[in-house]
Amino acid sequence: MALTSEDIAGIAHLARLGIEPDALDPLAKDLSSLLDLVEQLQAIDTTGVEPMAHPASASLWLREDEASPSSERETLQEPAPEKLDGYFLVPRVIE
Repeated sequence: MALTSEDIAGIAHLARLGIEPDALDPLAKDLSSLLDLVEQLQAIDTTGVEPMAHPASASLWLREDEASPSSERETLQEPAPEKLDGYFLVPRVIE
């Protein structure tokens, strides 16, 4: 579906969008490409394909819940530029 810059100007007016006149042609081209893609997707035969109600209904692979070392403070603080007594030192932001 090819949109013209006049189509885009009319849509922008209805949507109360302020679009510069020099941006209308590139926007018409981009939206036309998007609508062509939608037309291609609608042309696909989906007979026999069961619709998915929600992506969260898919089964997920979960890892086993295992205990891990709880004190990795030294390892996690190695890359810190400044630290003192197990705490990160940050610059003062409030006087």
